[in-house]
Order: sequence, then C-alpha cells, then structure tokens
Amino acid sequence: MELLGSSLTATYARPKTSHFLPAISTMASSYRNTQPALAMNPSANLWRTNSYYRSSSAVSTPSSIQRDNLDLVRAQTVYYPSNRTALSTRYTPDDWYKSNMSNYRESESSRKSAERLRTDTLRMMQDKEQLTRLTQEKTSKNIGERLNDIVFWRAELTHEIDNMVTEIAALTEVKRRLERALAETQGPLQVSQECLYHREKRISIDLVHDGVEKDLLKEVEVIKSCQERMRRHLDRAIAQLASNRAAQHELERDMSDKVTAQRIDGRCHHLRNTSDGIGYYRGIERLDPSLSLPDSWSKFTDDNILLSQSGRAASQKLRDEIEILLSSTSNEMWNQFNNANVAFTNRISETADAKNSLQMHLAKTLQEIFQTEMLIESLRKALRDKECPLKVAQTRLEERTRRPNVELCRDNPHHRQFPPCGSKCFPGLKRFPGLLALSC
Repeated sequence: MELLGSSLTATYARPKTSHFLPAISTMASSYRNTQPALAMNPSANLWRTNSYYRSSSAVSTPSSIQRDNLDLVRAQTVYYPSNRTALSTRYTPDDWYKSNMSNYRESESSRKSAERLRTDTLRMMQDKEQLTRLTQEKTSKNIGERLNDIVFWRAELTHEIDNMVTEIAALTEVKRRLERALAETQGPLQVSQECLYHREKRISIDLVHDGVEKDLLKEVEVIKSCQERMRRHLDRAIAQLASNRAAQHELERDMSDKVTAQRIDGRCHHLRNTSDGIGYYRGIERLDPSLSLPDSWSKFTDDNILLSQSGRAASQKLRDEIEILLSSTSNEMWNQFNNANVAFTNRISETADAKNSLQMHLAKTLQEIFQTEMLIESLRKALRDKECPLKVAQTRLEERTRRPNVELCRDNPHHRQFPPCGSKCFPGLKRFPGLLALSC
C-alpha cells in the first residue's frame, strides 16, 4: 500500500495494483456482450485504454474508417490459419471475467477509500475550521482582555502622573517660598552685625558686654542657624524635585508605551478575515521579540507607580517639614528680634538715666566749682586786704628793734606783731591745700 496521508481519525493508502482503471458500473451488462455495443454505439469504446487500439494507432483516418479497419483486423485474427498460434496464446473467457471482477473489486475498494478520504477530509476541514474559528475568537478575546489591562494601567498611570504633577508644583512653590525666606534673612543678619560693629565704637567704660550685646550675638547665631537649616532643607527640596521629575519621566515613558501598545492591539483586535492589509509574513511564527512576561509587564508598571507614590509621600513629608521650619525659624528670629529690641530699650533707658544723672551731677559740680571760684576770689581779696595790716605790723617790728639795751624785750606786743599763719587764721583751708598754699 502506498501512503497518501492521515487525519485525526483515519489513514489513507492506495492499493498496490499495476492496472488502475476508472470506476465503472458493477452490473453484468457493463462487461458482457461488449461487441454488439461497439457495433451499435461506436463511441462506447472511448473509455478503453490506448493499448487496446495499439495495432491501429498508426492509421490516421476518420472514426468510421478506423472502426472498419478494426473489424477487418479482428476478422483476420479469427479466420486466417496463420494466426492460430496467436489464438493459442490468448487468455480464456474465465480469465477475462476474473480480471474484470478483480478490477471491479479494486475499483470498489478504491472508491470506498476515496469516500472515506472525502468524509475524513471534510470532517477534518470542519474540525480545523471550528478550531481555527475558536482559536481566532480566543485570540481576539485575549487581545480584548489585554486591551482592558492596558486601559486599566493607563488610567492608573494617568492618575499617578496628575498627582505627581500636582505634587511637583506644590513642592516647587514651597521651595520658592523657602528661597525667598532664606534671602529675607540676610537683611536682619546684616542689621545685627552692623549693630555689633557700631557698638564697638563705644569709648572707655561704655564698651561693656551688656545684655544688648549678648542678645545681638544670640540673634546673629539664631539667624545663621536658621539659614543653615533652610539651606539643608533647600538642598533636600532640590534633590526631591529631581527625584519626582525622574519618576514623572518614567511614568510618562511608560504611558507613551502603553498608548502605542493600545493603538497596535486595538488595530489587531479589529482585524477580521475580510480586513484590508492582511498578508503572509515569512518566518513570523519563529520570531519572538517579547521582552517581558505578563507578570513582569504588570510588575514594571506597578513598580513605577509605587516608586512615584513613595516619592510623593517623601515630597509631602518634606513640604510639611519645610512649612514647620518656616514657622519655627520665623518665630525664633522674631522672638530674638523682640528680645534684642527690649534689651535695646532697657539699655537706652539705663543710658538715658545715667546721662541725666551725670548731667545733674555735672550741673551740681559746676555750681560747686563756681562757688569755689567765688571763694577763691574772696580769699584773694581778703589776702589783699591783709597787706596793709601786715605792713603796719612789720613796720612796728622793725621800729621796735631800735629800742635800746634792756628795752629790747620780748613782751606781749612783740608776740602779737608776728605775721598771721594761714592755717591758724583760716582753719577751713586745710581741706584745700592749693588754697592754703595760696593764702600762705
């Protein structure tokens, strides 16, 4: 048997025969008394093989002349004695009938095999058609489900991108406020430093390390500490903004890929057997350009969303910290500024009181100086008034030295005529050595 092919349910083979004739009827009339049929119907011999007419194939005559020549040839084989040897070599009628019967059985077996082949082929075609239709429907359904997954993740990405854009705008606004607050602290710091610089111009005992100087130094320290904290948070805000923008870039790139994939899968989902643009692509079934699996595909987008959410949470926390920092630094600087102002007010009041006291004491001292000067002038006048009595006394002493002999006596007039001593005449001058010297 020669193998032809197989289906899901049957195997097809061809019988090993050297003569395979076309199918004919199995009735007895189809193979008995064929010569009258040829005489009555010359066209009935058309089904016979070419070897049957091999002896007359070289004669190129019309059909009627060919048929007459055929009858003459057969008549000669029957009636001429020279052809008896040929008659003795031919088959018997039984052999002829057996050959026909064998051919009929082979024909019937071949027809049955062909009928089974047709039946199995039709059934296989129906099965493959149904399998193809089911596979195509399942593939369309899978593409539809894939589109639903893409739409779902695209919606999630869109929502997350909107949230991230809002968060980036909020963090940018807080960063701008922080930069402005940091720039505004430069003015109070410069004022405090100038105050300390100008207070260094105080002279002598006024160059004191008082409460005002302590508060000014503390104010400078507080402002610099606030500036340092603001700079640290500003650096963190800049880094967080860079991280947020990187996460937004990843989300937008994933969104762009999702949009492209949705467009391609949507076009594939709407393709039908009657659609335009379908065709054969050589070797496409062996090509596998996939880079991910469904689990890794969904995990990639989920990781991007989780990364963006964690970035947004860190950004919100940083914004809260910056808000708290702005409030706390503002309160600290304002409190220290108020403390310095109170210290300035108290010190100015103390300085004003001391100045008033000094002015009062200065006025009293000037008054005392004036009175002392008047006293000195009075003393000088009194001294000038004593010049004449002094001259009189010295003249008397000089005259009494001329007394003769024993008359030159140290009597009471002699003792009373010595020049007066300032300390004895003016006991109050002991407190003023200069005036005492002046009087003597």
